[in-house]
Amino acid sequence: MLTEHVFAIAHFADQAVLYLLLLLSILSIGLILERWIALRQVAHDSRRVRTRVRAALGSNNLEDVEALSREQESLEGRALACGLRHIKHNGVEGLEELFNTFALAERPELERSLSFLATLGSNAPYIGLFGTVLGIMKAFNDLARSTDAGQQTVMAGISLALVATAAGLFVAIPAVISYNYFQRQVRGVFQSLESVKELCLAYAKQRGKTGVGGV
Repeated sequence: MLTEHVFAIAHFADQAVLYLLLLLSILSIGLILERWIALRQVAHDSRRVRTRVRAALGSNNLEDVEALSREQESLEGRALACGLRHIKHNGVEGLEELFNTFALAERPELERSLSFLATLGSNAPYIGLFGTVLGIMKAFNDLARSTDAGQQTVMAGISLALVATAAGLFVAIPAVISYNYFQRQVRGVFQSLESVKELCLAYAKQRGKTGVGGV
């Protein structure tokens, strides 16, 4: 009978769900640490560049913009360097498209593993709930098969089954929190790139007015 096969699977599948959640938890922690290390430096450089962008806007000095473009360790510095080279050879035409292409090229690296964290945060509770359902099925099936099983046996089986739900939440909550935190950092970086693009446009206009030569 199909039902008997399902109950037979439930006798070991509930433990398999726990091991799966343990594996996903370890993988999630590893990805969270990797993204935290990678994005921490990027976000730090982005905040520093935003400060220099404000200073360059306040000074209205072309040399400050050119100095910022030589800061190749930051994402914004590399984008500004590309923008200034484009202005030198092609003028303002196509500059916005250049920055948009640069942002699209950098986005996959910045958002790497974030989709997995989002998926894990959304689905880990369901995996845990699946393990709980299997555990409860196992507990009631054992009760039906045993003649001397009492209330304590059933309660013990159900309490063990609920561990899977708790494990699913334990996996999901850090993944969701980390995903939201990293997404805020990534949005901050792209906002900084937008400010650099506007600075580059202002540079091009001022350069045209002052008749400055090469970059």
